Amino acid sequence: MLTLALLAFGAARMPFEAGLAEDIQAAGLMPPKMEIGTRDKIGQTSSAVALGGLRTLVATFLNLRAFGFFEEQRWNDVSETYGTIVDLAPRTRYYWETGSWHSAYNAASYYLNDSKLPALRRREAWRAAIFQGRAFLERGIRNNPNDWNLLSSLGFLLADANKFPAFRDPNASFARAAETYHRAWETGKAPGYVRRNEFYALARVTGKESEALSLAHELYTEQRNHVPTVMILLLVLESHENPELDVTARAVEIFGTPEKAYEALASHWQHTREHFPIYGVAGALKSLEKSLAVSPDKSIFNKLLQSPAGPDEWFSH
Repeated sequence: MLTLALLAFGAARMPFEAGLAEDIQAAGLMPPKMEIGTRDKIGQTSSAVALGGLRTLVATFLNLRAFGFFEEQRWNDVSETYGTIVDLAPRTRYYWETGSWHSAYNAASYYLNDSKLPALRRREAWRAAIFQGRAFLERGIRNNPNDWNLLSSLGFLLADANKFPAFRDPNASFARAAETYHRAWETGKAPGYVRRNEFYALARVTGKESEALSLAHELYTEQRNHVPTVMILLLVLESHENPELDVTARAVEIFGTPEKAYEALASHWQHTREHFPIYGVAGALKSLEKSLAVSPDKSIFNKLLQSPAGPDEWFSH
C-alpha cells in the first residue's frame, strides 16, 4: 500500500514539476535541456558534467578547443564547436560574438587571401563564411533579444564596407543595419555611439533621406554628437532636402572655417567605397578650392578615389 501511495504521489507531482521547470527556463534562470546531439558531440564525460550543472565549465573547455581549431584554420571544426558551445551556454554573449567573428571575419579573410583555391571557389567560400557569421549572430539575438551588444555587433557586420558586398543588395543591408542598431538603442542600455551608428546606416539607404535628416537634427542638438561624420552627413542630407541650399556657406557654418570645411568635404569625397551620400559635395569642393586658391595639382579631383569595394575586384584572379 505504501508503494502504491508513493507512486500515486509521484505521478501527481510530475505535471506540477514539469510546469515549474518550464517556467524557470522561460525566466532564464535555468538553461534548457541538452539535445541528444549536443550530448553526443561533447562526449560521455563532459555530458555527465554538464548534466550535473556545470555546463559553463564544459563550454569553457570547448572554447579552448575551438581556439586550437582556429590556429589550425579548421573552419568547419571551429563553427561546429561554437554551435555546441552555445547550446551549453546560450546566455553567454561572448560565445555568440566570438563564434560569429571566426566565421564572418577570420574564415572570410582566409578565403579572401587563399591563393591556392580557384577564384570562384574562394569567392563563394568567402561569401558563405560571412553569411554563416551573420546567421550565428541572428541566432544569438533570438536567444538574447534584449542584448544590445549582440544587436550592435550584427549592425556592425551588416554595414561593414568589407562585408556588405557579400549580401549583394547594399540598400537592404544598410536598412537592416539601421533597424538592428535602433533595436539596440531601444533597450535603453546602449551607449551614444550606437545611435550614431544607426544614423550612419540609415543615411545610406536610398529613399530614407528625410528620415535620416530628422535623426541628424536630433543628434546634432547634443554636443557629444558633433563628430565629423554626423556633421558632414547633416550637410549632405540638408543639400538633398533643399537643392537650393548654399552648400559652401552651410559647410563653413558647420565646420567653422573654409579650411576645416574643405578638409571635411574632401575626406568625405574620398570615402566613396563606403556608400555614403554625396549630395552637393562636388559643387562645394569646387567653390572652396576656388576661394582657398587650391592649385590644380593639389585639387581633390586629381587624387585617386578609393576603389569600389566588392567581390568583382577582390576575386578577379
